[in-house]
Amino acid sequence: MTAKWTVAIDQGTSSCRVFAVDEQGNVQARKSAAFLPTRTASGCSEYPAEPLLQVQLTLLNQLLDEVGPQQVRALAVCSQRSSVVLWNKQTGKPLAPVLTWEDGRAVKEAQQVPFSQEEIHTQTGLFKTPFFSAPKIAWCLTHCPQAARAAQEGTLLVAPIASYLIWHLTAGQVFATDATLAQRTLLWDIRNGQWSEALCRAFGVEIASLPRLQATVDDYGAYVYKGVAIPVRVCTADQQAAAYYHRLQPGRSAINYGTGAFVLHHTGTRLAVLPGMLSSVAVRFADKPQEFLLEGPIFAAGSALQWLQKQGFHFDIEQLDRLASQACNPIRFLPALGGLGAPYWDYRAACCIENLSPRTVLPDWIAGTLQAVAGLVADVVYYLRNNGQEVTGPVSVSGGLARSEYLLQQQADLLQLPLQLCNDAESTVLGAARLAAPHVSVQPAGTLHTLTPACTAQQAQQQYRVWQEFVSRCRRKKI
Repeated sequence: MTAKWTVAIDQGTSSCRVFAVDEQGNVQARKSAAFLPTRTASGCSEYPAEPLLQVQLTLLNQLLDEVGPQQVRALAVCSQRSSVVLWNKQTGKPLAPVLTWEDGRAVKEAQQVPFSQEEIHTQTGLFKTPFFSAPKIAWCLTHCPQAARAAQEGTLLVAPIASYLIWHLTAGQVFATDATLAQRTLLWDIRNGQWSEALCRAFGVEIASLPRLQATVDDYGAYVYKGVAIPVRVCTADQQAAAYYHRLQPGRSAINYGTGAFVLHHTGTRLAVLPGMLSSVAVRFADKPQEFLLEGPIFAAGSALQWLQKQGFHFDIEQLDRLASQACNPIRFLPALGGLGAPYWDYRAACCIENLSPRTVLPDWIAGTLQAVAGLVADVVYYLRNNGQEVTGPVSVSGGLARSEYLLQQQADLLQLPLQLCNDAESTVLGAARLAAPHVSVQPAGTLHTLTPACTAQQAQQQYRVWQEFVSRCRRKKI
């Protein structure tokens, strides 16, 4: 009997998920569990590595029992970027907490590297900040004695979460990663596609402890479950998997709304370097040249709503549009949780709230927060436009928060562009699954829904001017 399923594993910022996708590219079974990072102090965000692994393996095995392991043709593994795992290659045991992409404790480790921001940006496409992996690794090697000892003994392995999962799935036989994840370590040279000896030396990382570099779609070994060997065919980053799902082509743009938000602008095989933006890589096939992206991360999107819930506001994500539509006097909110990402890169920016009054109610908070997410995304798109990049519509949108039509209408109005949303918001896992099964069409399976601007260009300009003036006032108030 011919195997008919592709299974995608997705380790996101706030959940572990596993999906079974059929030959038509439709999700037929899924398992998920919340897995939130622990924020032990201001600027810290971490997971315990062993529970993370066990939750993902449990979900995978439960799904395989449901669909039948003999029915699965391939596994695809994708994960959040920049989060990093350190473990012992002899025992498989973790040697440090998993510092997530949100973790900013390694400020000193980033600052001490003897390269300028311009040099780092030119070589890696990124910036010298604690939010990429290399400073986190340096912090762990300084503050976690087990990790330092393993480095001295030559038993240390360091890699993105997807590579950590693959190493365990293959019983330690495969230690590898792809370019989309390697780049976010801040140790990978975007110009030659190799680990940089100079950067590894600067951060105190031995190249021997880093994974082998492979194409996104490649032989990543096999997971043996109940006597069935299931090939692992994909290792990739979540944002690039989503971009692949939406068939992002050169000159086109996409927005993904998750815990954070990400604006991706495809520049084809041309590596574009633009201060204020990240230069990034698209998924790579072994027989094709590397393609590149300009990327603008927004640190807070879904996390801004989670922050509201932690302040005691009670609402469900499904209620967002109903509540926002009831707002009479929305607050103005800058959700600088951990500072501001592109195009500002202002880590000292503070959360700021205006327009509060005795009449402010929950709908005003919800509407103001969704408007803030749209404003931060617009900042990136306007920056691209103002620096020679032509951003035209329709813009593909995806992610869990893209279910909010209120948010998307605000976004379409600010950008004065149509937005195209696939009814199935699971672009990350579907992109990963379809990478593993190339015969399956990568055209989005759901019916496309298009939102067009509901205001004039003049009204949009005025609305954006108010937002920009608010951001300027907020940035003058530093942490």
